[in-house]
Amino acid sequence: MAEREDDLTGARLSAVLAAAGASGTWNWDIPRDRLHFDGRFAELYGLDPASGSIGVPPATFFSAIHPDDRARMKIAVAGILGGAELFSKEFRVRRPDGSVLWMHGRGQGHVDEDDRPVRFTGLLVDVTERKRTEERLRIAQSAGGVGTFEYVDGFATVTVSTEFCRLLGLHPARVLPLRTINGVACPGEAQIIPEVEQAGEHLNGTFRILRNDDGAQRWIARRGEIVRDSETSGYRFIGVIYDVTAAKESEARLRELNETLETRVQEEIAERQLAEDSLRQAQKMEAVGHLTGGIAHDFNNLLTIIIGNIDTVTRRLDPSGDPRAKRALDNALRGAERAAALTQRLLAFSRRQPLDPKQIDVGRLLVGMSDLLTRSITENITVRMDSAPDLWRVEVDPHQLENAILNLAVNARDAMAHGGALTIEAHNVHIDARGAAPAYAAPGDYVCITVADTGCGMTAETISKVFDPFFTTKEVGKGTGLGLSMVYGFIKQSGGYIDLQSAVGVGTTVSLYLPQVEQDDAEPVAAQPAQVEHRSRGETILVVEDDDDVRAYTVEILRELGYGVLEAPDGPTALALIERAAQPIHLLLTDVVMPVMSGNELADRALAVQPTLKILFTSGYTRDAIMRDGRLEAGLDLLSKPFTYASLAAKVRDVLDRA
Repeated sequence: MAEREDDLTGARLSAVLAAAGASGTWNWDIPRDRLHFDGRFAELYGLDPASGSIGVPPATFFSAIHPDDRARMKIAVAGILGGAELFSKEFRVRRPDGSVLWMHGRGQGHVDEDDRPVRFTGLLVDVTERKRTEERLRIAQSAGGVGTFEYVDGFATVTVSTEFCRLLGLHPARVLPLRTINGVACPGEAQIIPEVEQAGEHLNGTFRILRNDDGAQRWIARRGEIVRDSETSGYRFIGVIYDVTAAKESEARLRELNETLETRVQEEIAERQLAEDSLRQAQKMEAVGHLTGGIAHDFNNLLTIIIGNIDTVTRRLDPSGDPRAKRALDNALRGAERAAALTQRLLAFSRRQPLDPKQIDVGRLLVGMSDLLTRSITENITVRMDSAPDLWRVEVDPHQLENAILNLAVNARDAMAHGGALTIEAHNVHIDARGAAPAYAAPGDYVCITVADTGCGMTAETISKVFDPFFTTKEVGKGTGLGLSMVYGFIKQSGGYIDLQSAVGVGTTVSLYLPQVEQDDAEPVAAQPAQVEHRSRGETILVVEDDDDVRAYTVEILRELGYGVLEAPDGPTALALIERAAQPIHLLLTDVVMPVMSGNELADRALAVQPTLKILFTSGYTRDAIMRDGRLEAGLDLLSKPFTYASLAAKVRDVLDRA
């Protein structure tokens, strides 16, 4: 009868525990080292319910606890076995099906009359849903940048969230001292969590803090409410904090904008005008570039034919013949060369000329130009050249840089009709974002070349047009108006900047800014002595040119030089000749811009057939076919049109002799 009553009592207890949300109970008999449990505990741990009354080894209690929590729980249980009275811990349990649940274990230790632990009883409450809700809340707070706090009247500590700690730069903790929290506020600011006396008052505020970890100053907003505790007559201060630094900075910028509105409007108008001027200049350059590119290829082909035939007749003219014929031919040749130079300057202005940049020492280049400059400047003008001893290296096409400096020197000479002083200097310049000169130059290290004169100077209107193509202040027939525009295009294509300062009656200073490059440790290759004769040494050359007249002129020169010559009007014909050639072809001399197949594509396919083949491109306008960022691709050779007997002979010999 007593056993039946025990069963009924156990059943009632299980029902009560189930109604309370318990997920199992245990009774640890410490002297007998046996763990007894109910059916819910057995189900949770995957044990045989029948063994709950018999008991199992106490180690079973830890078997289902998550490995990350097991050591912590063993320490807590050891406290009970050592005489502690109460047990309250949250931990994870891995069920037999692999799922993980959060449990809140609540228990009590029992001792005998000698205060020796004899029993450890308790129950498990499933708190998985609460833990998931807390995690979702934590993620929401973190994502939204909102920290929560709860302060109870009379306590020296505050319960806080992880995001609360992060916002203030404090080490993450669930509870923080009130003094530590308020100590983050900047001097003179209100307390972050004040000790408020009046219940029911809403406490909203914004204040500055100095983050505890990195010392950064931030603006923090607080929103909260005082809730009175009816049982203790005390209060709880519950609320949130969040960072409003961005909003505060926007407010400050808005105030500054309102205070300086008129000045900023004027600056915006000036910047817009500058942008519009730059856009017009870019559109102008693009239009000139398209125009120049459209005519350069065909025009230079025509000039090649004209110059080539004049050159051929001149070379074969009897020195004792009619001198008037010789003068006529010389005049025709000079006119054709001026036309070629005009096309080249247009390409330079529109930044479409092929550059062959090299690392150079600007100081050494200026020294090498001294004789040329002296011959170009009249005697009533004093010339001074000076270079800093420690000039950085620049990467630029040396021949084009010489042309640019010579152009500027000649312009300076023409501006000093009655004499004056011409100064050419080179020095290192560091430009930063605060004091860029010129203002539009990107920050960095540059070598600055200045060409200054004491001439008549220019008006502001002239300065605004000075880089425009075909603009000139000289008399008709005295200039093309392309000198400065060519310099402008070349410097921009080389990645640099140009600045011009001038005043009427004072003079003009033009500054060329070329970006510094890391110095190449390799020694510069010494110039080879000029060869008097550039004739054949038994080589065979394949000439590919779609213009019949240009091809005929080229073939004639090469045969006159003694080369074996094959010719083709296009790429496919040239490839067929290479594939079935009975003797090796030593050099492929090909135009770049051709129908059906470009010269670049032809070269690639020809090298696949004959890897040792030397390649020499020739073109009046490459259309970027063998260029990258306005520069010849590495390892390529180009002979620009129009070319002469001498230039073709020298370039062909140079490419063939190169290892």
